[in-house]
Amino acid sequence: MSTSIPAAVPSPFGGAKPTLPNTGPVAAPATAPIASALPASKLGLGLLVALVVGSIIGSGIFGLPQNMAAGAGAGAIVIGWCITGLGMLMLALSFQRLAVRKPDLDNGVYAYARALSGEYVGFNAAWGYWVSAWIGNVGYLVAAFAALGYFYPAFGEGNTPAAVIGASIVVWAVHLMVLRGIQGAAVLNAVVTAAKLIPLLLFIGLVAMAFQLKTFQLNYWDTPELGSVLDQVRSTMLVTVWVFIGIEGASVYSARAAQRADVGRATVLGFLLCLALLMGVSLLSLGIFTQAELAALKNPSMAPVLEKVVGTWGALAIYGGLIVSVGGGFLAWTLLAAESLFTPAGGGVMPAALARQNAQGVPANALWLSNGMVQLFLLLTLYSKASYLALISLSTAMILIPYLFSAIYGLKLAWQDRHAHPGVATDVAVGSEAQVARPQAAIAIAALASLYCVWLLYAAGLKYLLLSALLYAPGAAVFLMAKRQRGGRAFSGPELGLLCALLVLAAISAYLLWTGQLGL
Repeated sequence: MSTSIPAAVPSPFGGAKPTLPNTGPVAAPATAPIASALPASKLGLGLLVALVVGSIIGSGIFGLPQNMAAGAGAGAIVIGWCITGLGMLMLALSFQRLAVRKPDLDNGVYAYARALSGEYVGFNAAWGYWVSAWIGNVGYLVAAFAALGYFYPAFGEGNTPAAVIGASIVVWAVHLMVLRGIQGAAVLNAVVTAAKLIPLLLFIGLVAMAFQLKTFQLNYWDTPELGSVLDQVRSTMLVTVWVFIGIEGASVYSARAAQRADVGRATVLGFLLCLALLMGVSLLSLGIFTQAELAALKNPSMAPVLEKVVGTWGALAIYGGLIVSVGGGFLAWTLLAAESLFTPAGGGVMPAALARQNAQGVPANALWLSNGMVQLFLLLTLYSKASYLALISLSTAMILIPYLFSAIYGLKLAWQDRHAHPGVATDVAVGSEAQVARPQAAIAIAALASLYCVWLLYAAGLKYLLLSALLYAPGAAVFLMAKRQRGGRAFSGPELGLLCALLVLAAISAYLLWTGQLGL
């Protein structure tokens, strides 16, 4: 049962949170039918870090050695990690600063985009993030059942009828568990996150002891069959971004943090831990197999790497770790997908029904829609035979625009601070705390984060940008539905121009798909 609360939208963890304030072009949101407030239950730093790490570390790291080596040699991979490490650090610091600078904005990527350019841009950030979340979950399930194919050949590469049936059972089992309460699911995610770090640390320790420098240096630059160094570095970008998606996890849950400052701390701590793990797995593997040998491995490629070092039990440990890790990642992203619809619905840019909660405080309608899309795409994998790598590339491309909006908003705020307080530090109060940040440093961080996001759009290539447009365009109908419920004007002039551009790109993408010139 749901009731209407005049001026607040309760978080699924309980406790009412204010609707998004009017910021220039953004109209004050209408109230949506929602559940009554529940007893407050907030997340501490440990659970927030676990949500970041749990969202980042899923299936991607287990296939990282092969995924990186498939299009790049050792030298280009090192460059790729340097670019990704710096770029993602700037993005993490941007999310940290935004959490402190704008504590009134909840659900990061959506709220920042809306404050930057209005309701339709905010909607598209939320929509793109949501689509990325459930497509990524399809990728998780394909990877998990591909791993089970090691033991049960009927599961094949994770997209056989048996694999789809098994994945569907997992989807709805997790769905029923989350419906019983998100707080319990978040705690379970923290436990699973701790468990899945064990095989990763074991891999890094054992492979480091067997590392051969000669193997790592072999054909370090001389890999002409892979193209220029620039092309090789580009090929690593979607892979490295995919394995870092989730860096904004604490920001999405910002309304539920026990202390607002913990959101930024969790983002940076989670990033640093994951960067060390990801670089360790990727680079150390190049000291066990050459680039060509790694590129030829079957995924999850960590398994044959560790098997070469310690024998069959190493492969079994990695397959087991992958299944646990994917389960945790799937759970974390199920929560994120529902949340990415729930908050915008409370702000009036998604249909009001998506802001309703069940008796346990779970945004049930948002959860049903998210997992329904996972189920639909699982069925489509039977016909398209979409590979894991294609799914994660599409999921990554969908999230690049929300990341770019957040970075640009951070740059806008930093620039405003510079003019408000030229040459001096800016005090930003958060509850009883204050963060002192020099505007010049904030501008540099946000500018580098923005440039990194633009570079990622270039690296993604035209194919995935067109496919992204095809998935962004239908969101306009959902936005129009929400606006009609409020009785307001649907699109402003600039928003109408954005819609037209999306529709043109989507039409081109649909034509190319129909003629077979484009596909997963």
